[in-house]
Amino acid sequence: MNWRSLHRSLVSFEPLIGRIRSTSLRQVHWAIIGGESGPRCRGMDPEWVDSLIRQCRRDGVPVFFKQWGGRTPKANGRLVQSREISEYPAAAGPRPPRRGSGRALGA
Repeated sequence: MNWRSLHRSLVSFEPLIGRIRSTSLRQVHWAIIGGESGPRCRGMDPEWVDSLIRQCRRDGVPVFFKQWGGRTPKANGRLVQSREISEYPAAAGPRPPRRGSGRALGA
């Protein structure tokens, strides 16, 4: 695998403050969904989340549900229909070491 030619796309639906109309996510490799947090946070409708998850399932996109939001990021938890959704894109093989790590590439 040539990491320099690997192109991945991520879409972050956070803060999710409205319904996302049905759209193709076929070119997306990962979707992150989360609510707004902070003292003036706006609420997130569970139907907006369910709709996005259905769209991701339809197009084969892994989903990471980050938070419902609230006054603090952890205020309302991470459960969607009684479960955590923590999916990640498929690994593309071992990543080469960072420059300056002391190991030669390919070693």
